[in-house]
Amino acid sequence: MNRMAAIDPKLSPDECLASGEYPLTRRDLSEIAAMIYSDAGIFLNESKASLVYSRLSKHIRNLGLSGFREYCALVASPAGAAERRDMLSHLTTNFTRFFRENHHFDHLRDTVLPGLIARAKSGGRVRIWSAACSDGQEPYSIALTLLSVLPNAADYDIRILATDIDPKILAIARAGAYDTNALETVAPAMRKQYFSQVSLNGREKWQVDDRLKKLITFNELNLMAQWPFRGPFDVIFCRNVVIYFDEPTQMKIWSRFASMLDVGGHLYIGHSERVSGDAKSVFDNTGITTYRYTGKHMGGRA
Repeated sequence: MNRMAAIDPKLSPDECLASGEYPLTRRDLSEIAAMIYSDAGIFLNESKASLVYSRLSKHIRNLGLSGFREYCALVASPAGAAERRDMLSHLTTNFTRFFRENHHFDHLRDTVLPGLIARAKSGGRVRIWSAACSDGQEPYSIALTLLSVLPNAADYDIRILATDIDPKILAIARAGAYDTNALETVAPAMRKQYFSQVSLNGREKWQVDDRLKKLITFNELNLMAQWPFRGPFDVIFCRNVVIYFDEPTQMKIWSRFASMLDVGGHLYIGHSERVSGDAKSVFDNTGITTYRYTGKHMGGRA
């Protein structure tokens, strides 16, 4: 259970934790934290009060509500289901960039892809999952890495699944049009080959090529919910996501990823994350935040 779900009886529930146009009380934060934990596994404690205030106060004003009390009542009600989904969008962090933590893509290209490409050329199936893909820069980086060693990858049974909980950010990912500064980490030759400059709503953008889009399927997915696929995957990227979960939720996610990986498959995680719980026994740490699934027994799975 979320530790913020109940108000500590020793502390005043009406104490203001963040102030401005609307006061954010301990009771407000507790209710918001309980909902976000129940919906997405994201753990918020009182140290996040300023973040919650900054991300929701303007939205509350735009909704014409009197403050956080009325907002909490709305998103907790059946009539506020859409606003509750919007709350999740406001509170999730979508920072990303092309080739973020570049050592993962080097490892993918040099160590993992040669074997997977050989399998594909022999008629086999290759599947890669970008979990929590944000605005698409991660799965497009995976596709760029793949095309750098196999330009005709779309001719084989090689596909990338990209998922995120936020439908608004997924719309940006599917469009695949980025500001110039977003492409600073993309090599000039790669940019020239796989992006084209376009004008959208009077702004200059870089549009990803259809050769990348053909490799990727974007779907909405809550990592805490039932996963509508069985795998197996050869590679899973889930980076800088579980840091927002509490320890029991993290351990559950690692175990679920293990159940989705083929033996010898790889899991790439964020720079401040570590595989924990029972999953530690079935993953070999083969590089910086890089893990290989061994297929060993874990919690009833061989």
